[in-house]
Order: sequence, then C-alpha cells, then structure tokens
Amino acid sequence: MQPLPCPAVISRSIARRSAVLALLPLGLILAAAPRHLPAQEQAKPAWKYSADMLRPFWLGNVMQGESVLFVKDEKTGEGRASVLFPIDRVLSVSSSSGEMQYEEGRDYVWKAGSREIIVPAGSRIVVSKPDALRRPAGSQKYRLTHRDGNGEIYFGAKLEYHDIQTIVSYTHAQGLWKTPVPKFDADALPGTLKKLQNREPVKIVVLGDSISTGCNASGWADGMPFQPAYPDLLGRMLQEKYKGPVTVTNLSVGGMDSAWGLTQVDKVVEAAPDLVLIAFGMNDSAGRPAADFQDKIAATIKAIREKRPGAEFILIATMVGNPGWATLKQELFPQYRDALAKLSGPGVALADVTSVWGEFLKLKHDWDQTGNGVNHPNDFGHRVYAQVIGSLLIPGEGK
Repeated sequence: MQPLPCPAVISRSIARRSAVLALLPLGLILAAAPRHLPAQEQAKPAWKYSADMLRPFWLGNVMQGESVLFVKDEKTGEGRASVLFPIDRVLSVSSSSGEMQYEEGRDYVWKAGSREIIVPAGSRIVVSKPDALRRPAGSQKYRLTHRDGNGEIYFGAKLEYHDIQTIVSYTHAQGLWKTPVPKFDADALPGTLKKLQNREPVKIVVLGDSISTGCNASGWADGMPFQPAYPDLLGRMLQEKYKGPVTVTNLSVGGMDSAWGLTQVDKVVEAAPDLVLIAFGMNDSAGRPAADFQDKIAATIKAIREKRPGAEFILIATMVGNPGWATLKQELFPQYRDALAKLSGPGVALADVTSVWGEFLKLKHDWDQTGNGVNHPNDFGHRVYAQVIGSLLIPGEGK
C-alpha cells in the first residue's frame, strides 16, 4: 500500500508537554523554538482535558462530542446526518473546532426517537454535496480509487474533514450498544496495573502505523481544539485516574506494517517499557494473510519478552478502513482481530477497535468519523481508541 502522508512521533512525558506541540519530537521542539513567539502564536489555546469526553461512549445515557458530516439531499436541499443512538434530547451541536455553537430550529432540527438530524436551508452548519466527497480519477496526489469505479474518495491531508464535520452531544436510552467491548480484568495486565495502583512510574511504548503517530487528530494538524491523538489521551486518562507518572514513548511510523514492527524490537526494549501497545493492520490489509500477520505479531512479542521479560502487551485491532477504497481487503480486518485474540493470554490483552468501528459503519458513513477519508480517525475516533484501550486498565470503564 502506498503510504499516505503522516510523520512519526517520538517520546516525552505526558505530564510536561503541551497539547499543541504534543505530536512533535521534543528535540525538534527545543531546537526550532524561537526566543520570542509572535503574540498570535502565544495566544493559541491549549486542549482542555475532559473526563466526560473520554468516558467510554457505550456507557451511560449521554453521548459527548460524536462527529457527523452533513450531506445535502439533492431532492429537498436539506443536509442530513445520523448519530449512533436514537436521540432523547440534543445537548449541543457545534463545529468540530468548537468555535461555532449552533442553534436548534435555526441551524438544525430533529425528532425525538430518531437518529437523524436535519440541517435546513439558511443554516450556518457546513453541508457537503455528495459529489464533493468524490474526486475525478487522477486528480489527487494519492490515488484513492473508489471500489465502485466512480472516481476517487476525497482525501484530507490534515483538517479538510475536520472542517466539514460537526459534533453533536445528546442523551439517549441506556444499554443500546450491543457490540462487544473490552472489559477490565485485574488479572490480564497485573504488572502494569500494580504499578498504576501504587502510583509508581509507568512506561508505555507504542509501536504502530500512521494512526498511532496521531494522524488527523486536530492537535497533530495544529487546529482547534488541538486534541492529542489516542496514545497521549490514554496516558492522560491513566494519570488522571491513578495520579502517578505515565510516560508514553511513541515509536510509530506512518506507512508501516507488522513486518516492519518486528524490526523495531531493539528500539522498544531500549525504552524499558512496562506496557507495549502494538497497533498494526491498516497497511497490512492491502493483502497480508491473517496467518502471516499473526506470526509477525507473535514473533514481536516473543522477541521483546526475551529481552524484557516483565513487559506486558495490549494488541490493538485496528479501525476498519473506508469500505469504498479499492485498495483495502475488507475481509482481512476481522481476520486480523481474530488472529490477535488468539495471541491473548497472561500479560497480553486485546483492544478490539475493529468490532466497534465495524458497527459504526453499519449505522453511519465512513465520512462521519474519518480524519482523512480513507484510513485515519478524526478527534472522535482517536477518543474511541483511547476509550477502548483504557477500558482494559481502568476499573468500571468496560462494564
């Protein structure tokens, strides 16, 4: 698969980095930082941590900050989008940046018990035309041929989708999410959990592809609200819960796959991890058989354990890529998930984002939660990643 643009990130402590610069190498930050920043750069607001936004979306009766993309109905001229759950009450609707708050009646309408929100003519909400989400063949830097042969999927390098998506918070009935989600098990990752509970320093190493580097999170793209990507969100969640120091070392590189991950064992071990997050599958899904994928991940775990016997692992089953992208073999995503599940055992847990994302795509469109149109999550998606992984480490979050 041709790698899409997204640079790698490396490590720094969660507690001492700013949200705006969180996805740049620390050495680069120090070397490049001017002595006196212009006033407008100094005034950039930092991302604000919110426990409510990071509570697993499947718990309780409030959905916080779900993303949607309104598409124009050519017959009525209205914009339409659906959320995950039937709405009891809309709490807020805003631009993805959070800078624009929309008004019910003026900017949007909805009906109780429906999942659909409608944008009438004259609304301030961004509404996209269906043909704007397609591009003529060969018209973009990266060839993203649609599976139906009708042009290419619209590609967003940084904030293109973020700028045309809308976030919705609402209440709904409890217990509606039926797809399996990870559950906290005190015996699954005992070493990491003991350190967290004792407020001892915990070192996490992330080894993955462009999703794990933070691609298309607003903080990575330097846009409001400057939300960090899932590795940093997870670190912050663990610090807020356990009140001890958590360091995240991110060795992920865009465009890489499970075979490359196996070559990075020495770098992982050098960081002396207590917990290793292994997150591949998206780039493998251009054609690597599930058995080979499983072998690569198993070999990576074994090689790390030989040099770092106490290390524990979370294997992340990737989000599902855009079903319309001809390059991806969709049948491989659940096969990879099942392969990772077979590797689970003492000190090795599965974070199943694949099943969650697959259910999203049954209820909504890929463009509702994509960051680039094909294979990266947006801010909502990065929060979902953190919620799924965090459920393995935080009691009560997976119930």
